[in-house]
Amino acid sequence: MFDEKTMQEMKNYVYFLKDPLEKLPFYVGKGKDNRVFDHLNCAIENDEKSEKLDKIREIMNRKKNNKVEHIILRHGLTTENEAYIIEASMIDFFRYLDRGLTNIQGGQHSIEKGLMTSDEIIRHYNTEPLREMESDCIIININKSYKRGMGDEGIYNATKGCWVAAKSRLVDESSKEIKVKYVLSEYRGLVVEVFEVTEWYQEERGFGPNAINHGKTRLGMCFEGKIASEDIRKKYINKSIPRRRGASNVIRYNI
Repeated sequence: MFDEKTMQEMKNYVYFLKDPLEKLPFYVGKGKDNRVFDHLNCAIENDEKSEKLDKIREIMNRKKNNKVEHIILRHGLTTENEAYIIEASMIDFFRYLDRGLTNIQGGQHSIEKGLMTSDEIIRHYNTEPLREMESDCIIININKSYKRGMGDEGIYNATKGCWVAAKSRLVDESSKEIKVKYVLSEYRGLVVEVFEVTEWYQEERGFGPNAINHGKTRLGMCFEGKIASEDIRKKYINKSIPRRRGASNVIRYNI
C-alpha cells in the first residue's frame, strides 16, 4: 500500500496489472490513492466473478510467479480527465495488439475518439447522412464482428457472414439471379465499405449463448464479393446511417 505522502504526491494516475509469468498487462485502470491495489483485495476478500478477478486468483494460486505486479504508467496528473484519456488510449493500444486485456469497457470516448486507421479518421470527420438506398442493397452492421483498426480485409471478413436472413430475399430461387447485389458495411452508424456480391451461399451457424437452442446449428447466409465500383461506392461510403429506436437487427433492407 502507498503511504499518505506518496498518495498526495501521486495525485491522479494510470496503472496496469501485469502477469509476472507471461510478462504482459491484463488490466488497465486509472485512480487515486490506493486504487491500484483494490482489485487484489477484492479477489481475496469476496467471491465475485469476473475475468479480471479470476486472472488475479489464478496468479495467486501458482507455486511460482504468484504476485500480481502493479505498474504505474503515469502519475502526478492534476485532473481526472487526463487520466481518462491516457487510460482509454492504453486500452485501445493493448486491445489492438490482442494482448488479452480483461477490461470490460473500452475507456471514456473510446468509440468517438479511440484508435482508428487513417481511413477511419477521414470517414469519422466527413460524414453525411444516408438519405436513400437502392432496392438491390442491404446494410449489415458489423459492430460485433469487426475490431477497429483491422483495415479493409478485416471489414470484408466481418461483413461476409454468416447471417440470419431469408435466402429468398437475397436470391431469386427459380432463376438463381442475385437480388441483393450490394452490401453496405455499417460500423458504429457509418458506412465504412461497399461490396459487390458475386455469390450468396448458405452455411451452418450456431445459436447464441443465451438462445434456447444454444449448442445446435441452423443455416445462415454468407456472400463472396469484392469492393464495389467507384460510382456505386461514392453513393454510400462514409455516410451515416439513421438510427431506429428499438431496432436490433444486424441486417437492414431499407433506411
